[in-house]
Amino acid sequence: MNNRRDVLAMLAAMSTVPRWALAQQKLLPLDTPGLDHLDVMVPDAEKSARFYMGLFRTALHAQPYQGAQRYFVLLGPLPENRAVGYVAIGAARGRGTYIGHFCTSVANWRDNSAAIFARMKEEFRSAGFGEFPGTTGFGGLFDDPDGIEIQFLPSPDTLVTAAVPSDLVASQQGLVTPQRVEHVLVRVSELKKALAYYRILYGKETRSDARTALFTFRNGSRLLLEEISYVYGEGTPRIARYGILVKPFDRAAAATTIATLGGKVVQDDGKVLRLRDPDGIELDLVTGP
Repeated sequence: MNNRRDVLAMLAAMSTVPRWALAQQKLLPLDTPGLDHLDVMVPDAEKSARFYMGLFRTALHAQPYQGAQRYFVLLGPLPENRAVGYVAIGAARGRGTYIGHFCTSVANWRDNSAAIFARMKEEFRSAGFGEFPGTTGFGGLFDDPDGIEIQFLPSPDTLVTAAVPSDLVASQQGLVTPQRVEHVLVRVSELKKALAYYRILYGKETRSDARTALFTFRNGSRLLLEEISYVYGEGTPRIARYGILVKPFDRAAAATTIATLGGKVVQDDGKVLRLRDPDGIELDLVTGP
């Protein structure tokens, strides 16, 4: 009987809380299905697009961007609503070669973006991350404490409207059929600090240890954090690698194709084939169950 009275009292108390306050409490952690796309910045976008299209059995789209073409390697068939994952390839314009940002889509982003950013600002300030400057580009594009770029877009994320089929290379000629982004690996300067930041965005991690942490999203994609080791060439926080979920493929033929296209197979354990593209960007081909 006492338990029933307690429940009734709790419900009565909740009814006095303004609806906007209840909604605000649900803004963070984010309601996100998971990783949708990422971009790579390379010296020669056409050369990179040719490599990925030689590897993946898919279609290529492009749009004019800052005086050049930005290419989009689709990670699946393009539906009418244009909701498909992709790898964007842009010209680095002298800034080196790197993975630029990763994107997680957010439910009701169009309606809630301003409120989410306001809430993030409060949470980051309370956690000791200073003043959050907000977005710096299309959608929600911002940096984590190590300068890693993160983007939020509406769920489901869609291929940008300005992108149209490209005639740079023929479609559907590669050996490996991509399905979606499987993971991104982010190397951070201090894992404890990074975890405090990413928990605000995505909630509790799936697992963590002294040097690594893993966040798993609803669609099965994963965000991996790894504290950098002070080994030559690995001491800079960055998006170090990404993975694409693919259909089973002829691994020997793929290895030959990768080498012919100017890439290099780093390792293959039968589940994950890790390679470096001609610009040195690492990615994993992950076969599903």
